Amino acid sequence: MWESVFEKMVSRLIRSGELRVTYPDGQTKSYGPGGDLAAAITIRDAAIIRGLCTRPDLTLGEAYMDQRIVVENDDLEGLMRLVLRNRYETVFPIWVRVFNQMRFRLGHWIQRNTPDLARSNVAHHYDLSNDLYKLFLDEDMQYSCAYFTDPSVSLEEAQAAKKAHIAAKLMIEPGMRVLDIGCGWGGMAITLARDYGARVVGVTLSENQLALARERVKEAGLEELVDLRLQDYRLLNEPFDRIVSVGMLEHVGLPHYEEYFSKVADLLTEDGVALIHTIGLTCPPAAQSEWLVKYIFPGGYVPSLSELALPIEKSGLWNCDTEVLRLHYAYTLRHWLKRFDANLDEVRKTHDERFIRMWRYYLIACYMTFEEEQQGVFQFQLAHKPTAVPLTRDYLYRGAPSTSHRRQAAE
Repeated sequence: MWESVFEKMVSRLIRSGELRVTYPDGQTKSYGPGGDLAAAITIRDAAIIRGLCTRPDLTLGEAYMDQRIVVENDDLEGLMRLVLRNRYETVFPIWVRVFNQMRFRLGHWIQRNTPDLARSNVAHHYDLSNDLYKLFLDEDMQYSCAYFTDPSVSLEEAQAAKKAHIAAKLMIEPGMRVLDIGCGWGGMAITLARDYGARVVGVTLSENQLALARERVKEAGLEELVDLRLQDYRLLNEPFDRIVSVGMLEHVGLPHYEEYFSKVADLLTEDGVALIHTIGLTCPPAAQSEWLVKYIFPGGYVPSLSELALPIEKSGLWNCDTEVLRLHYAYTLRHWLKRFDANLDEVRKTHDERFIRMWRYYLIACYMTFEEEQQGVFQFQLAHKPTAVPLTRDYLYRGAPSTSHRRQAAE
């Protein structure tokens, strides 16, 4: 039964390109009219076919991790591009669509990131190993979308450009108190203190990140300017001239958006400016990848622009500017995958082959989503007053003062 359901589903799915499937009994069938897009898989376990018909997203990822599905030449990118370019909602059986709708409707329960759950979810991903992340991130360990002024620039240049772009939007002056919500390994906090003379408080829920970030602050001689804490942002109660949050909103969860933006408003001074940088959808809201939530980001959620507009409005803050970064994260993820693959011998010293397949699946699936679907990165510039920032973006591109000038001003 399930094989016939699977064949019908795949036959409807592949409208351009070709998918070649080798079944557990050795029989090979091709689906689609052919063309430039092509991929081939071997299904080693008959039980997988039922999973592909009932929970295709979770099953494909798990079966690849367990090698119960083998992709020819390990061309995950080719397989995912073929599927994503052909995918449309009604191709899946009714029970798959109902299940996804139920998961979406239960989002407020699934993403109930209370302080305890939030810390547990963060630990699942960010407390894996600092050494693992060092193998594929840039030297400053920026684990978020870089800013590519040109696709050919290095990852280090693009991450430095990201921090400079954000700092320009924040218009930081020496001595300002800056809050970094989700400070990671401390790169943004160090940059804002060292190069702009800011006094930075950074909060994170990751013990591994905090330990390394504090080491880096000490090595940089910035202990008087940078205060890093293992603390939930919701427990803060002090004023800040500037607030920055990069790649953290995705972990807040749909039920907590009003709470999040309300807290930003409460902590921001009357003349203050906040910059919120997050992955987002430019299409209607949808259920998150079941595989990604289970294995990579429990409690995570990528919001649509429409889901963020209302909580921002309710916060009372002015949305002074919204910028959408297109494809920048795809370029970033491709750099990460290249570095990860180049360091596989080191990864194998601490992680097994299943973990490697899981991590490669994660990185490839993510950049495929940015390249093939309506997903990008939003930067919201928020303030209590419409006059808190210039009326146009011209100030961002006139050229910022030199680092030495900022240091002198700080002194």
